[in-house]
Amino acid sequence: MPNPRFVENHTALRAPGFFVNGNRVLVSESLTQKILANEVDLSLAHWPDWFRWRLAGDVNKLIHLLQWKNAPLRQEQKFRWKKIRSCNFGVWRENFLQVNGFDESFEGWGHEDADLVLRLFNAGFKRKNGFCATEVYHLWHKENSRNNEQSNRQLVKQRLQTGLIRAVRGVDNALNVEGVIKQLN
Repeated sequence: MPNPRFVENHTALRAPGFFVNGNRVLVSESLTQKILANEVDLSLAHWPDWFRWRLAGDVNKLIHLLQWKNAPLRQEQKFRWKKIRSCNFGVWRENFLQVNGFDESFEGWGHEDADLVLRLFNAGFKRKNGFCATEVYHLWHKENSRNNEQSNRQLVKQRLQTGLIRAVRGVDNALNVEGVIKQLN
């Protein structure tokens, strides 16, 4: 769930040649159930609510309470694996298509978002961190299996050495499949 200033703040951070990588506040299973039952509205929550939820373990951080759109050190000059979350990501459409989007060669949980960021860097785009501006509330859900995490991590490590820009199996492949389906109908 986006915070009430999400679109406004993402828009303020956008710039040609950059993509914006935000972060998330993890929400517990019990608080998620209250949100989904309309017992809690996060958009109406005030700082005492957030502190209470943090003390109870219902949220993992409070950084979203500090709104600092002009914070220094937002621009990353090189690829850094940390804090890459595609659940909160802003990229220009043409840049996304230039790198052929997410790579469907990744199977199961893990690191497809790091691969996308690496390929964007390889294509010459820079990362802007959206901390203290673009947080989303990540509702609890069962996680997918992490059985392929190590092989997915290894794939990104290999690609660190290659300079790869375009996804092996990306948007182009999906568009080709859609075209074939339309022809069959």
